[in-house]
Amino acid sequence: MVERLINNIKSLHLFAPTDTILVGVSGGIDSVVLIDLLDCAGLAFAVAHCNFKLRGAESDRDETFVETLAAKYDKPYFCRIFDTMTVASERGISIEMAARDLRYEWFEEIRKNHHYDWIAVAHHRDDQIETFFLNLARGTGLSGLTGMKAINGKIARPLLFATRQEIERYAYEKQLDYREDSSNMQTDFLRNKIRHLVLPMMEELNPSFRDGLQETIAHLRDSYAIYNEAIERAYERVVRKRPASEMELSIAELKLLNPLSTYLYEFLKPFHFNGEVVDEMVKVLDGQPGKQFFSTTHRAVLDREVILIQKQADLSAKRYYLDETCDRLKVPVKLTLTTKQRTASFKWDTSPKTAMIDRDKLQFPLILRKWQKGDYFQPLGMQGMKKLSDFFVDEKFSLPDKENVWLLTNGEEIVWIIGIRLDDRYKITPNTINVLVLSLE
Repeated sequence: MVERLINNIKSLHLFAPTDTILVGVSGGIDSVVLIDLLDCAGLAFAVAHCNFKLRGAESDRDETFVETLAAKYDKPYFCRIFDTMTVASERGISIEMAARDLRYEWFEEIRKNHHYDWIAVAHHRDDQIETFFLNLARGTGLSGLTGMKAINGKIARPLLFATRQEIERYAYEKQLDYREDSSNMQTDFLRNKIRHLVLPMMEELNPSFRDGLQETIAHLRDSYAIYNEAIERAYERVVRKRPASEMELSIAELKLLNPLSTYLYEFLKPFHFNGEVVDEMVKVLDGQPGKQFFSTTHRAVLDREVILIQKQADLSAKRYYLDETCDRLKVPVKLTLTTKQRTASFKWDTSPKTAMIDRDKLQFPLILRKWQKGDYFQPLGMQGMKKLSDFFVDEKFSLPDKENVWLLTNGEEIVWIIGIRLDDRYKITPNTINVLVLSLE
């Protein structure tokens, strides 16, 4: 078994001889066998144990056992106690998912803070099969049917080559002590239902079921690689970045893809849009610009030619005040403010990033704020007033463009749509004496 582990590590390019490994150890047979194998292979590792407080005194006895185990191997030991049920309730997820998230978040924290090269967990071949059915039951795309990866970022699974039976045999032969988790026999959890009810039934139908499914998973993994290549090629044509958004997708290029929903789902998956939202998005690609769709973290806005993807932002009407002594502003925009006299040598700057304002018409403090419905101003060069919303339409502003706009106001009157247009009422005239020059960096 040790030799098989070493060969598996070499073939997958997992651990270098000088690498340090943080091993997640529950105290169960799988993780106990893993650290014994790593020790026999001469690899440097530390032990990390999570007490999820789900089984009362039994959880505490697991913690004590793992601490003793780390001392037996003379390895560094880390332990953290979690209020798993509270976290599950706060995050609106199952207890299983909460425990998983807490475990990996903490492991990564230790890895970074203590400079370990890898996090190793004791998933084996039978776990691979259970995960396949787990994802199938919850609903998944092709990626969810390809099984756990031996390497996923800094997480390594060096035991995927071994079956549960082989692990049990090794523990028996080496006379390794381990803890039995009583909850593993309960069918309250979905994984346990699959382990104790679904898989035995599948083996009744086909005694070679497990070997056959492993081959199927391998084929699906190869198919997913081909699938991913097609997605990446399409991504290069469809997706582009821009400063004001996380990402934008060309609608014209999207429409050339088939099946469109599948491609769009893959493009938007990093931003947590689910399949139902993506399907709705596809239905309105030719619809009115401005339609919005939301995930838990981002929103998608259908503009005329593109779909804009942005982080959900706080769009509340926060205000910033500029008193007359202010000569530089860093937030929410970077501005420099200079007062000059309008003399014969005065030079005009016509850049949209610069506003030259009749200072004597201003009453400080000036205000920086977002635009609001009902805002009016008099665009430079025009006689009458214009709704700001109409001005945005004329200028073909997308919804994110409008939300990124900041206004400089004199009381309730708009002085400057910053970086875009000055209000005619505040322009320099032949009677102007003092000029406030505002430059957008």
